[in-house]
Order: sequence, then C-alpha cells, then structure tokens
Amino acid sequence: MPEYVWRAADAGGKTQEGRQEAASAAALQKLLRTRGLTPLSVREAGADDAPAAGAAPGLVAAARKQPMGRGPVNQADILLLTSELSIMLRAGLALDNALRVLIGMSHKPSVAELTRTTLEDVKGGTSFSKALGKHRQLFGDFYINMIRSGEISGQMSAVLERLVEHMERLRALRENVVSATIYPAILLGVAVLSLVAMLGFVVPQFEKLFTDMGDALPMPTRIVMAMGHAFKSYGLFMAVGAVLVVALVMRWLRSPEGRLWWQTRVLRLPLLGRLMLKYELTLFSRSLGTLLGNGVPMLTALHIATETVTNAVLRQALSGVAPKVKEGGKVVDAITATGIFEPLAVNLIRVGEETGRIGPMMLELANILNRDVEVGIKRALTLVEPVLIIVLGLMIASIIVSILLGILSINDLAA
Repeated sequence: MPEYVWRAADAGGKTQEGRQEAASAAALQKLLRTRGLTPLSVREAGADDAPAAGAAPGLVAAARKQPMGRGPVNQADILLLTSELSIMLRAGLALDNALRVLIGMSHKPSVAELTRTTLEDVKGGTSFSKALGKHRQLFGDFYINMIRSGEISGQMSAVLERLVEHMERLRALRENVVSATIYPAILLGVAVLSLVAMLGFVVPQFEKLFTDMGDALPMPTRIVMAMGHAFKSYGLFMAVGAVLVVALVMRWLRSPEGRLWWQTRVLRLPLLGRLMLKYELTLFSRSLGTLLGNGVPMLTALHIATETVTNAVLRQALSGVAPKVKEGGKVVDAITATGIFEPLAVNLIRVGEETGRIGPMMLELANILNRDVEVGIKRALTLVEPVLIIVLGLMIASIIVSILLGILSINDLAA
C-alpha cells in the first residue's frame, strides 16, 4: 500500500503530523476522523520526507523551526491567512481552534500577534467580523462586510473561499499592471544612463580636439560640446536639482490637490486613460458582484465597492449611484448617469437587474473588463517598447553624428 504524510488537528486545535500506509488518501482521512482528528493535508510520501517515529511531532513546533519573516502585516499576509483559515474551516475545525492553529503556523511575529488578538476577542464573545473591525486599516470594509455576511448566512468557509478568489484576482490584475511597466522603466533607465555616459565621459574626450576651432565647428557639434561641458562642470548640481524637483513633485502628487490633478489628467490620455478607466471599473464591478453574491445589501455593497476605486474622479462619479438607488431609482439608471460605463456594461447591468442576477452580471462584467485591460496592456507595450528604443537610438546617434561632423570639419580645414 502507498504511504502518506498527513497533518491534522485535534479537538483542542493542536496540530499533529505523521506518516502512515493506507489504501488511498480518502481512506486515511476517514481513519484520522475516527481518531478524533480533523485532516488538514494528506499527500503521498516522497523520498525527502522523514519517517515518523512513534508519536508525530507537532506542526507548530515544525513551523517554529522555519525562518520567521519580519515587518508589518501586508496584503500578501492577509491573503495567506484567509486561505489557510478557509481550508481549516472547510475541514471542520471550529473558528477558535482554527485561529489557534494559525498562531503556531504564522511565518511573521506581526501576523501571529494579529491572529492572537483576534482569537482573544472571539473567545471573549466578540463576533469575528467585529474582532476584525478593530484592524480595519488592514482588512478594509469590503473584507469585514464579507465576513459579516458569512456569519449571518452560516457559510463562513464558503465566504472565505470567495474572498480568497477575489483577492487573488485583484492581486493578479495589479501584478499584470506593475509587470507591464517594468520593461519600459528599464529602457528609460538605460536611456538616461547612456546619455549620462555620452555627455559625461565620451564628449569631454573630444573637447581638446575642438578647442581651437571655435565658430568653425558645425552647429550640432557646438551644441553637443556645450552640453558636455555643462554636464562635466555642473553635473552634480544638476543631479541634486533633479532629485529635489522629483521629490517636490512626488510630494505634491501625494497631496489631495496634486492627486486629483494627476488622476484627472491621466484619464484624458489617449491610450493610458482608457486602460486606467477599465482597470478602476474592474475593481468596482468585482467588488460589487462579490458583495451582492454573499448577501450584502445593495446600498451597503455600492458604498463599499465605490471605496475600492482608487481614482478620485471616478470615485466621485460613482458615489452618486447609491443615493439615487436609495431614493428608489434603478441601479442601471444611476450607473448610466455617471457617464463612465460603456453600452455593453450598461446592458449587462440592465439584464442583471431585470432578472434579479445583478451580482453574477457584475462579476461577468469584471471578467470582460479584466480581459480588456490585459489586452490593452499588451498592445500598449507593442507601441511603447519600440518608441523608447528608437528614442534611445536617436539620442546616441545624434551625439555620435555631431562628433563625426566636427572631425570631418577639421579634415576639411586641414585640406
């Protein structure tokens, strides 16, 4: 019979692990349940798995031997915590026992402390959603309302599964957007470094050669030599000035006025603006569809979904949807009045409202917008990359040609 490595939790929330032969993974899970254990994972043993000797060592002890992470709790930690909690609740563990197991499995002291305080609140009689509400800056209204809907419906494990799916989709979308900017940023950095190298090191080498020619040099050569001289003499001051300007601009863009100005201008850009609009509407549609699918009331879902939009201009436009619905208006009419949704989106929302399936329709709309964003990013890259390469080539070529013109003019004078 095949041999399996298993991990399970007892009624007290303590974890155990071991190695045992069984006819199948399902048979071993059944055997573990007869022993009063809740299976957490069962997999076939490999060559690297150490054999179990007597009593199985605890998973918590094994986790403590692993290197611990540092730093505050981030969104990746929240996603991992949610995924592990979903698995344990689906396996049949009670919430307090599952949280107790997660404390020992935590890879960061900050995550362990967060889980510990949440467990203490739950054991003290506080609901899970209210316990998470004390850490609203980490979880947010969307997460907390989803948990509250799970408590009301009694489907906590299913709600956690949907939360994990939602968070993974948003993370994948953000990672696609960030990844798309890496290569253009590298090209831009190479262009700047190449320009610095040419003006700071290459051009000054020809300064002595062209010193005695004066106005006899061609105009392009004189311009390049002047730039090289200025860069060599004042390059450090230019660099410090550039850093200060960038720092001041970034600081202003973080202010409410600067952020609003920038976000307004971005939406007006020919290609990037449309991509940004679809990206923000993807966040809104997915959040709204997920909330409605878990029984959150429409007005509450609209308020929370609007807050997930990061662009202040679009958030202001969407903030008017909930008041109109509260006054008795239709969702599709309020959405249409914003003027930011395309006809396809409006028709999907109309069909969803008429059939009572607006939640699934919003999720379908999110999938459509997500695909449009991915395709748009790829198309933008096909335009941006060659443009940056051409600009980089033209800059270097113009400097080289200017130097060659100066050398040729020396030959002409000598002749």
